[in-house]
Amino acid sequence: MVATEGEAARLRDLSAPQLPDQPAAEVVVSGVGPVAAALSTAAALARAQYGLVVSAGIAGAYPGSGLQPGDLAVSSRMIQADLGAQDGTEWLGLDSLGLSVEPQVTHRGDFVAWEGAAALAERLSAAYGPMLTRSTVTGSHAEAQRWASLFPGALTEGMEGAGVAHAALRAGVPALEVRGVSNPVGPRDRASWRLAEALAATRRGLEEVLAQLRA
Repeated sequence: MVATEGEAARLRDLSAPQLPDQPAAEVVVSGVGPVAAALSTAAALARAQYGLVVSAGIAGAYPGSGLQPGDLAVSSRMIQADLGAQDGTEWLGLDSLGLSVEPQVTHRGDFVAWEGAAALAERLSAAYGPMLTRSTVTGSHAEAQRWASLFPGALTEGMEGAGVAHAALRAGVPALEVRGVSNPVGPRDRASWRLAEALAATRRGLEEVLAQLRA
Protein backbone atom coordinates (compact mmCIF):
# COMPACT_ATOMS: atom_id res chain seq x y z
CA MET A 1 0.00 0.00 0.00
CA VAL A 2 1.52 3.27 -1.15
CA ALA A 3 0.02 6.75 -1.12
CA THR A 4 1.09 8.02 -4.53
CA GLU A 5 1.68 6.83 -8.06
CA GLY A 6 5.23 8.19 -7.85
CA GLU A 7 6.01 5.74 -5.04
CA ALA A 8 4.26 2.89 -6.86
CA ALA A 9 6.29 3.48 -10.02
CA ARG A 10 9.50 2.62 -8.13
CA LEU A 11 8.03 -0.55 -6.64
CA ARG A 12 5.46 -2.07 -8.97
CA ASP A 13 7.84 -4.50 -10.68
CA LEU A 14 8.39 -6.21 -7.31
CA SER A 15 4.92 -7.73 -7.61
CA ALA A 16 5.99 -10.36 -10.15
CA PRO A 17 6.97 -13.67 -8.48
CA GLN A 18 10.35 -15.00 -9.51
CA LEU A 19 9.04 -18.56 -9.71
CA PRO A 20 5.54 -19.86 -10.61
CA ASP A 21 4.85 -21.32 -7.17
CA GLN A 22 5.93 -18.24 -5.22
CA PRO A 23 3.35 -16.00 -3.54
CA ALA A 24 2.24 -13.00 -5.55
CA ALA A 25 2.47 -9.42 -4.34
CA GLU A 26 0.28 -6.49 -5.34
CA VAL A 27 1.14 -2.78 -5.28
CA VAL A 28 -1.93 -0.64 -4.54
CA VAL A 29 -2.06 3.16 -4.65
CA SER A 30 -4.39 4.27 -1.85
CA GLY A 31 -4.27 8.03 -1.97
CA VAL A 32 -2.99 10.19 0.87
CA GLY A 33 -4.02 9.88 4.51
CA PRO A 34 -5.20 7.21 6.95
CA VAL A 35 -8.82 7.13 5.74
CA ALA A 36 -7.87 6.58 2.09
CA ALA A 37 -5.30 4.01 3.16
CA ALA A 38 -7.79 2.10 5.32
CA LEU A 39 -10.48 2.08 2.62
CA SER A 40 -8.07 0.90 -0.07
CA THR A 41 -6.60 -1.76 2.20
CA ALA A 42 -10.04 -3.05 3.15
CA ALA A 43 -11.06 -3.22 -0.51
CA ALA A 44 -7.90 -5.12 -1.49
CA LEU A 45 -8.32 -7.61 1.36
CA ALA A 46 -11.97 -8.16 0.43
CA ARG A 47 -11.16 -9.22 -3.13
CA ALA A 48 -8.19 -11.54 -2.47
CA GLN A 49 -6.35 -13.39 0.29
CA TYR A 50 -2.99 -12.06 1.44
CA GLY A 51 -0.58 -13.10 4.16
CA LEU A 52 0.79 -9.63 4.92
CA VAL A 53 -0.05 -5.98 4.24
CA VAL A 54 2.79 -3.46 4.05
CA SER A 55 2.39 0.30 4.23
CA ALA A 56 5.38 1.58 2.26
CA GLY A 57 6.83 4.82 0.98
CA ILE A 58 8.70 7.87 2.21
CA ALA A 59 8.58 9.48 5.65
CA GLY A 60 10.12 12.19 7.79
CA ALA A 61 12.39 11.24 10.69
CA TYR A 62 11.72 12.53 14.21
CA PRO A 63 14.41 14.22 16.30
CA GLY A 64 16.20 11.70 18.45
CA SER A 65 15.57 8.83 16.04
CA GLY A 66 19.12 8.95 14.69
CA LEU A 67 17.74 8.60 11.16
CA GLN A 68 19.10 10.52 8.21
CA PRO A 69 17.71 10.94 4.68
CA GLY A 70 18.21 7.72 2.77
CA ASP A 71 17.94 5.52 5.88
CA LEU A 72 15.38 2.75 6.28
CA ALA A 73 12.87 2.29 9.12
CA VAL A 74 10.76 -0.76 10.01
CA SER A 75 7.80 -0.53 12.39
CA SER A 76 7.40 -2.23 15.73
CA ARG A 77 4.04 -0.45 16.06
CA MET A 78 1.96 1.82 13.84
CA ILE A 79 0.29 4.56 15.87
CA GLN A 80 -2.55 6.92 14.93
CA ALA A 81 -0.85 9.65 16.90
CA ASP A 82 -3.25 12.55 16.48
CA LEU A 83 -6.43 10.80 17.63
CA GLY A 84 -7.29 12.51 20.88
CA ALA A 85 -8.11 15.89 22.37
CA GLN A 86 -6.25 19.10 23.14
CA ASP A 87 -6.92 20.40 26.66
CA GLY A 88 -5.14 23.73 26.85
CA THR A 89 -1.48 22.79 26.42
CA GLU A 90 -2.07 19.16 27.39
CA TRP A 91 -2.59 16.38 24.85
CA LEU A 92 -5.05 13.64 25.83
CA GLY A 93 -4.83 10.37 23.94
CA LEU A 94 -7.73 7.99 23.47
CA ASP A 95 -6.78 5.98 26.55
CA SER A 96 -7.03 9.14 28.70
CA LEU A 97 -10.43 9.89 27.18
CA GLY A 98 -11.80 6.38 27.62
CA LEU A 99 -12.35 6.05 23.87
CA SER A 100 -11.49 3.30 21.41
CA VAL A 101 -11.05 2.86 17.64
CA GLU A 102 -12.69 -0.57 17.94
CA PRO A 103 -16.35 -1.03 18.97
CA GLN A 104 -16.04 -4.15 21.13
CA VAL A 105 -12.56 -3.93 22.65
CA THR A 106 -10.37 -1.16 24.01
CA HIS A 107 -7.94 -0.07 21.32
CA ARG A 108 -6.25 3.32 21.24
CA GLY A 109 -5.06 3.17 17.65
CA ASP A 110 -1.67 1.63 18.46
CA PHE A 111 -1.23 -1.35 16.13
CA VAL A 112 1.40 -4.04 16.71
CA ALA A 113 3.42 -4.88 13.62
CA TRP A 114 3.92 -8.25 11.93
CA GLU A 115 5.84 -10.75 14.04
CA GLY A 116 8.71 -10.89 11.55
CA ALA A 117 9.41 -7.15 11.74
CA ALA A 118 12.26 -7.22 14.27
CA ALA A 119 14.17 -9.91 12.39
CA LEU A 120 13.59 -8.05 9.14
CA ALA A 121 15.05 -4.84 10.57
CA GLU A 122 18.07 -6.72 11.91
CA ARG A 123 18.84 -8.30 8.55
CA LEU A 124 18.53 -4.93 6.84
CA SER A 125 20.47 -3.02 9.52
CA ALA A 126 17.41 -0.78 9.60
CA ALA A 127 15.93 1.21 12.48
CA TYR A 128 13.16 -0.60 14.33
CA GLY A 129 10.55 1.13 16.47
CA PRO A 130 7.21 2.97 16.64
CA MET A 131 6.10 4.86 13.54
CA LEU A 132 3.53 7.64 13.83
CA THR A 133 0.64 8.34 11.48
CA ARG A 134 -0.65 11.91 11.38
CA SER A 135 -3.20 13.55 9.10
CA THR A 136 -1.27 16.84 9.07
CA VAL A 137 2.44 16.92 8.35
CA THR A 138 4.44 18.55 11.15
CA GLY A 139 5.93 21.89 10.09
CA SER A 140 8.10 23.20 12.93
CA HIS A 141 10.97 22.06 15.13
CA ALA A 142 8.87 22.63 18.27
CA GLU A 143 6.02 20.45 17.00
CA ALA A 144 8.45 17.75 15.89
CA GLN A 145 9.96 17.67 19.36
CA ARG A 146 6.50 17.65 20.94
CA TRP A 147 5.34 14.57 19.06
CA ALA A 148 8.64 12.83 19.66
CA SER A 149 8.22 13.51 23.38
CA LEU A 150 4.61 12.29 23.42
CA PHE A 151 5.67 9.02 21.80
CA PRO A 152 9.14 8.11 23.09
CA GLY A 153 11.23 6.23 20.56
CA ALA A 154 9.12 7.34 17.57
CA LEU A 155 11.12 6.92 14.37
CA THR A 156 9.10 8.46 11.57
CA GLU A 157 6.03 10.44 10.63
CA GLY A 158 3.82 9.28 7.77
CA MET A 159 0.18 9.66 6.81
CA GLU A 160 -1.05 6.13 6.07
CA GLY A 161 0.49 3.41 8.25
CA ALA A 162 -2.08 3.23 11.05
CA GLY A 163 -4.93 3.31 8.52
CA VAL A 164 -3.46 0.33 6.71
CA ALA A 165 -2.89 -1.48 9.99
CA HIS A 166 -6.43 -0.83 11.21
CA ALA A 167 -8.00 -2.30 8.08
CA ALA A 168 -5.62 -5.26 8.24
CA LEU A 169 -6.51 -5.88 11.89
CA ARG A 170 -10.21 -6.08 11.04
CA ALA A 171 -9.44 -8.53 8.24
CA GLY A 172 -7.23 -10.66 10.49
CA VAL A 173 -4.10 -10.05 8.40
CA PRO A 174 -0.75 -8.92 9.87
CA ALA A 175 0.57 -5.50 8.87
CA LEU A 176 3.92 -3.76 8.67
CA GLU A 177 5.21 -0.30 7.84
CA VAL A 178 8.42 0.14 5.85
CA ARG A 179 9.61 3.68 5.15
CA GLY A 180 12.61 5.29 3.53
CA VAL A 181 13.54 8.60 5.16
CA SER A 182 13.38 11.59 2.83
CA ASN A 183 13.77 14.44 5.34
CA PRO A 184 13.74 15.35 9.03
CA VAL A 185 10.35 16.13 10.56
CA GLY A 186 10.09 19.90 10.98
CA PRO A 187 10.05 23.03 8.81
CA ARG A 188 8.93 22.24 5.29
CA ASP A 189 11.92 22.49 2.95
CA ARG A 190 10.90 20.45 -0.06
CA ALA A 191 14.04 21.36 -1.99
CA SER A 192 16.16 19.45 0.53
CA TRP A 193 14.14 16.24 0.45
CA ARG A 194 16.07 13.22 -0.84
CA LEU A 195 13.23 11.36 -2.51
CA ALA A 196 15.33 9.08 -4.74
CA GLU A 197 17.40 7.86 -1.79
CA ALA A 198 14.28 7.38 0.36
CA LEU A 199 12.52 5.34 -2.31
CA ALA A 200 15.65 3.26 -2.91
CA ALA A 201 15.69 2.44 0.81
CA THR A 202 11.98 1.56 0.72
CA ARG A 203 12.58 -0.75 -2.22
CA ARG A 204 15.45 -2.45 -0.40
CA GLY A 205 13.15 -3.09 2.56
CA LEU A 206 10.36 -4.51 0.42
CA GLU A 207 12.76 -6.74 -1.49
CA GLU A 208 13.80 -8.29 1.81
CA VAL A 209 10.16 -8.68 2.93
CA LEU A 210 9.39 -10.56 -0.27
CA ALA A 211 12.53 -12.66 -0.01
CA GLN A 212 11.58 -13.67 3.52
CA LEU A 213 8.02 -14.57 2.57
CA ARG A 214 9.10 -16.46 -0.55
CA ALA A 215 11.67 -18.43 1.39
